Amino acid sequence: MKSCFVFIAAFLCLQLSANAAKVTHAPWGTDADGAPVELYTIASPKAEVKIATYGARIISVRVPNRNGAMANVVIGRDNLQGYQSPFAAFNGATIGRFANRIDRGQFTLEGTTYKIPTGPGGIALHGGTAGFHTKTWTAKEIRNGVAMTLLSPDGDMGFPGTLQLTVRFTLSEVHGDPALRIEYAATTDKSTVVNFTNHAYFNLGDDPATPVLNDIARIDADSYTPFDNRQIPTGEIAPVAGTPFDFRTAHPIGDKIPDRGYDHNWVLRAPSLASPVAEVDDPASGRTVKVYTTEPAFQFYVPHFTPPPPPAGAAQGATAVPAPPRRPGLAAFTLETQHFPDSPNHANFPSTELRPGQKFHSTTIFVFGVLPAARS
Repeated sequence: MKSCFVFIAAFLCLQLSANAAKVTHAPWGTDADGAPVELYTIASPKAEVKIATYGARIISVRVPNRNGAMANVVIGRDNLQGYQSPFAAFNGATIGRFANRIDRGQFTLEGTTYKIPTGPGGIALHGGTAGFHTKTWTAKEIRNGVAMTLLSPDGDMGFPGTLQLTVRFTLSEVHGDPALRIEYAATTDKSTVVNFTNHAYFNLGDDPATPVLNDIARIDADSYTPFDNRQIPTGEIAPVAGTPFDFRTAHPIGDKIPDRGYDHNWVLRAPSLASPVAEVDDPASGRTVKVYTTEPAFQFYVPHFTPPPPPAGAAQGATAVPAPPRRPGLAAFTLETQHFPDSPNHANFPSTELRPGQKFHSTTIFVFGVLPAARS
């Protein structure tokens, strides 16, 4: 009987080893300070993920379409220099110390007011002008993935406290589908505020230039946080019913999209790792992505710009000089699980405070599946 148990245990161990993802890494250039950057590859029989230490950044996620053809579903750049451009600074990066917006770059914590460097509109975006996306992290290989760690000193971008953040990227399976799991763990030696996310841009099509407006989206949220003309929350938590933000029933992204696209914060009904809080399907390729998270909110960003109206006073049917074309926006969407924007300035929003002795922990899982073949 004992030998039987030994055999079963050995068999299970072999099965786990066979299903484990292979992790490799290689040099990937140097950052602006001359520090070496590495690129980690996590490969399984069903998917391949590449993560760079510069910005703890998702470079690519290769998964199959309904015909089994593999393609990268993350919009990225071919080399490190591409991510040092302001046009791709956030692509795929881990965002911190505070994701999304802080009005005037200012908040008060325990009686002290702190000021974060701001950009256009007097807003601190994604942790200030040199957030975590601009840092080169330390990394170590773990089972099925890589753990990346950053030490943010007291006063970094104006934030109080020395913060240590570790982000673990692992590749596994959920119900047989490839799953990228992202776990955040942080501690501080002084009271501070934190809000972390990953800013990957997704396009599930076989051609990354294909617009995503025909993709089918569902978001498990009854409400969202309206904002003013600077995209700062008003403090209201409003119902999605009767608005373009109602994705409780799945429908194409482009059905009701505002002229300037989606860049809004949805309040999740029941964040959970047991069931998805959002899903996007691409009917053409058959690829799907489901999102599981412990975070209370979800920023769905779909850049979109409508063509300009005809010149005022132009005669109907008259030949007019065409207006210069307007770019259609990036053919992609983000799935940013996080806390609410500008939370430190809204007492009715879930708290983003982290104090000494506490440990911040959150998990987000992206599960990539395939739709059944279309019926003829």
